[in-house]
Amino acid sequence: MEMLKQVQHDEGKKNMKIGIDASRANKPIKTGVEWYSYHIIQELKKIDSDNQYFLYTNTALKMGLEKCPGNFKELQLKWPLVYMWTLIRISFEIKFGKTKPDVLFVPAHTLPLLNPKKTLVTIHDIGYERFPELYKWPQKLYHKWSSRFVKKHATKIITVSEFSKREIMDVYNIPSEKIEVVYNGYDSATYRLGGVAKLQNITKGYENKAGSDTNLQTDTKITETRQIDGPYMMFVGRLESKKNIARLLEAFVKFKEKNPEDKHKLVLVGKPREAFNAKMTQLALEQKDADIVHLDYLPSNEVAALLNRADLFVFPSLYEGFGIPVLEAMACGCPVICSNTTSLPEVAGEAAIMFDPENVDLIVKAMETVLFNPDVAEAMKQKGLEQVNNFSWNKAAREIKGIMDQLF
Repeated sequence: MEMLKQVQHDEGKKNMKIGIDASRANKPIKTGVEWYSYHIIQELKKIDSDNQYFLYTNTALKMGLEKCPGNFKELQLKWPLVYMWTLIRISFEIKFGKTKPDVLFVPAHTLPLLNPKKTLVTIHDIGYERFPELYKWPQKLYHKWSSRFVKKHATKIITVSEFSKREIMDVYNIPSEKIEVVYNGYDSATYRLGGVAKLQNITKGYENKAGSDTNLQTDTKITETRQIDGPYMMFVGRLESKKNIARLLEAFVKFKEKNPEDKHKLVLVGKPREAFNAKMTQLALEQKDADIVHLDYLPSNEVAALLNRADLFVFPSLYEGFGIPVLEAMACGCPVICSNTTSLPEVAGEAAIMFDPENVDLIVKAMETVLFNPDVAEAMKQKGLEQVNNFSWNKAAREIKGIMDQLF
């Protein structure tokens, strides 16, 4: 009898109309939030053939987002301004358009001014509260206002770690039951063992174009004066203060001073902020043999190839809502050392050597532990390959769909 009631209940349940802000997923250059949006949308296409989805976008969908099954529809919402698209243009669609979603999902931090009764928003972290110096005043004002607007109007908030949940609760006084933790995934099709054969072609693009006797200036990219022609350790991420780049550079220089025969270089992959350029160039000038290589932003396939050949991944970040690069490195078989703070213990588990990110000597010690002990490096590689099995975008999308089902 109970089974019959359940079948009757399921048959009588209406399908949802779900609106998703796809604007960030559609950006040509993606970092964490953009990739999150992209992968969640792509996985929802695979797992949900029942509900109707409207992908709201300010430009034509691309990079595979435009390939939609029958229950997904792209809806371009034109807007003359660079900013305020989510806040205002989606509001017009919600109020005056034809889609009228039952649930609206915004994968990043904000909501339209006019929104349906059921809304779901992802707040990835509140770095703008902890590191306000990294944001211009309009950005800070916008983030602070939008977070408080979300607190008042969102039905549910998703965040990506227990650490971020505690942060959001503490700073905005949001009750625990309003916040759901859904761990991020990683791009397992790109970040995996293999791909080393592609590395030779990739590194040819980073040859010494300027010549060995070139004097560096503060605005000169290190990329143009270095070459990856030997063993190396890696960092991937935006080059800014909260990533603790200054201490990473200091630790690497100290590592080289303690181990002058070691041939490892430090490869930094990520877009720098202006202040970082001067700091890194100064260190490179003072330590000409330090072998610091900066490759700026790279496509994911190139990052994966570099990680496959790296002997060590170093992630000394001071603040992470999640820390996807840790998983990407582990998935490529690269041993990881990382900070013991914020969300990173949740992500790395027992598969990384952790250190106090404010202690340069401990960072150096962790480098030496992995690079000078092959058995330790191999054990960490295997643990990392096991650890990444706990995270996937498919799992994240299923959990998000489950939350939307509960809202409806």
